[in-house]
Amino acid sequence: MLFFRDQPLDVESHKRFGRYFGELHIHPNTPGPEGHPEILPIHADANSKRVSGEYWHSDVSCDEEPPLGSILYLHTVPPCGGDTLFASQTAAYDALSPRMKVYLEGLTATHSGDHVYRRTNVLVGRDDKGKVFPKASHPIVRTHPVTKRKALFVNGHFTTHIDGLAPEESRAILNYLCEHSTREEFQVRFRWQPHSVAFWDNRSVQHLAIWDYYPQTRSGRRVTIKGDRPV
Repeated sequence: MLFFRDQPLDVESHKRFGRYFGELHIHPNTPGPEGHPEILPIHADANSKRVSGEYWHSDVSCDEEPPLGSILYLHTVPPCGGDTLFASQTAAYDALSPRMKVYLEGLTATHSGDHVYRRTNVLVGRDDKGKVFPKASHPIVRTHPVTKRKALFVNGHFTTHIDGLAPEESRAILNYLCEHSTREEFQVRFRWQPHSVAFWDNRSVQHLAIWDYYPQTRSGRRVTIKGDRPV
């Protein structure tokens, strides 16, 4: 993760910064404002029924090629609260027992956006009838293409089951991995200030946005950088 303070970004500057690192991703459920499909609005106030990122996840892990990274800019933040937690999935993998590492090697898990995005759409009153959302199977342990370090790649938001296991086995192991991967010793907590920027690597990090500031306003936008298929 990289964090920056005092960086007022307009929409074009935000997109230009993201494009230094790759082609920008368009969110499969939430369209950007007209003329800016790459922009994901992030906004919560007294009228909100949900907030973006309130569960541990890696952004859009249900895509066949999940995003490389995300760049979040907030221009308006509450006077207290609204922090974001990040958890290192390389640290989570390293902390597994040797026998568990051997067991997980070669296993894959299914990630689906259907239940995630349809639940959101019901809350915000968006009609998604007939829409098909991404679904993909990824290695539970992925190797980072740059650092070559291994990291866990499952999360409680998008990952529905471990492929090839009986439902009860899948549920037990997946629940353990999701709990293990977000333990406090793997976390860092970012306290937002107006015009702050957070840039994180979705290939090795999960995150969670804490909604503890109702009815205050927290507002900004995100760009997301396209990635490649996990291996």
